[in-house]
Amino acid sequence: MTPDLAQRLALLVITDPELAAGRSLLGVVEEALEGGCRAVQLRLKGASARQLLTTAMAFRQLTHRYGALLFVNDRVDVALAAGADGVHLGPTDLPVAAVRAWAGPRMLIGYSTDDPEVARATVEAGADYLGCGAVFGTTTKDVGNEAIGVQRLDEVARAVRVPVVGIGGITPDNAHHVAQTAAAGVAVVGAVMSAPDPRRASELLLAPFQRA
Repeated sequence: MTPDLAQRLALLVITDPELAAGRSLLGVVEEALEGGCRAVQLRLKGASARQLLTTAMAFRQLTHRYGALLFVNDRVDVALAAGADGVHLGPTDLPVAAVRAWAGPRMLIGYSTDDPEVARATVEAGADYLGCGAVFGTTTKDVGNEAIGVQRLDEVARAVRVPVVGIGGITPDNAHHVAQTAAAGVAVVGAVMSAPDPRRASELLLAPFQRA
């Protein structure tokens, strides 16, 4: 596990324009960065490739100022064109091995799974980190609101030598449960995007991992 990557993934903020409730996505994310966040995943449901690229380029400038990582959800082409640090893939996206062969060794690749065996195979194929959930259930993705719990998260995190971040229903009130597992951090949508004070929310989400 790369210590620097694991540290930066202590808090991965995933964007959602609807949850930002009319506020600027850049503004919300900048507040999170001010609160210590050092990894951002750009996810814009329904956006065209052109819209996504324009937004990704603006986010790349912002994250660069804070020394933070920028990942683009699903779209490897947009991530490459925008100069993003990486891409996050799911089971319906291009295979990790194919993306690694296309994007080369420098691009960071994340993948979502809650299965230890799939986690090991995905890392073997070239994934640099994994997202695992939904830990406490979620309403931001159509996964049936199934909660895998912290024990399964811990199993996945212990199965691989790359950072694993827990995702799904994580808030400042329950993040300490994730920090007690082998996971490197948490990935959140609503806990920051909907927060009245994204900076403070980020500080609270990071606190258990900083203590650990």
